[in-house]
Amino acid sequence: MLKPHLNRYWLNANPKNPETFKQESNQICQLYQQAQELNSQNINIISTDEMTGIQALERAYPTDTMKPGKIELQQFEYIRHGTLSLIGSWDVANGGIYHSTVAPTRNEDDFNCHIASIIATKPSDGWIFVTDQLNTHKSESLVRLVATSCGLNVDLGIKGKSGILHSLFVSCSFFD
Repeated sequence: MLKPHLNRYWLNANPKNPETFKQESNQICQLYQQAQELNSQNINIISTDEMTGIQALERAYPTDTMKPGKIELQQFEYIRHGTLSLIGSWDVANGGIYHSTVAPTRNEDDFNCHIASIIATKPSDGWIFVTDQLNTHKSESLVRLVATSCGLNVDLGIKGKSGILHSLFVSCSFFD
């Protein structure tokens, strides 16, 4: 029986360098396997991503609730209230949502505020954020935020030219 109302997304990964992709994927998997042990050392592993363009809809008419032998009925008409963006952060060790932000935008400032608010919950803990390669996840302002949070007082260089800001990646450790 065909069920055209059911579908599932999937991604056919096509990395530029399959060997590098495999190594990086293995590093993340190993990190996730160590999540509970690291958490016991006050090192938090947080997986963060966004969902943009979420329609904020309101049903125009009340839903007729489900009853025994009767399915729920939703009126198809709705009222649009624009779109929102969600930034969600998942605590890998504990398996739950650590923090979420819902806002009309999802830009560099929104992402930095989201990360800063997470770090502020336990400022003396170590933090490892796992993100994709979106430009807001490796912005100059985010690198400066992480460096400041880590207490790094070094010349970060010039964005795209020198130092840490050449690659827009900074790592610090609160443990030996």
